[in-house]
Amino acid sequence: MLVAAAIAIIVRVNLPVSIGLVWVTNPITMPPMFYFAYKTGAWVLGSPAHEFNFELSFEWLKLELGYIWEPFLLGCLVLGLLSAIIGYLFVRILWRFHIFQYLKRRRLRKHQAS
Repeated sequence: MLVAAAIAIIVRVNLPVSIGLVWVTNPITMPPMFYFAYKTGAWVLGSPAHEFNFELSFEWLKLELGYIWEPFLLGCLVLGLLSAIIGYLFVRILWRFHIFQYLKRRRLRKHQAS
């Protein structure tokens, strides 16, 4: 959070949004996000998802990584690109709406002042 806050202040972007987005991925939300990325990558590749039982050990990671790395990384790429595009379009739409509302209020103030 401190790094995100410092960078937000230096780059002059929205501080609350920067800190809030740090909390999107945390130890509680990462496993479902990673699993969804893996399932998405397997779907894109057209391969059946490898069934596995998670075990927190280096041996499990070494063994299972050989099966899951391609669909997992592809799923991360696809979901990252998709969320970036959706986020970009959402911000553009919100910005246009904000400007439209600002211009509307400005015209109304000019009209009332005349």
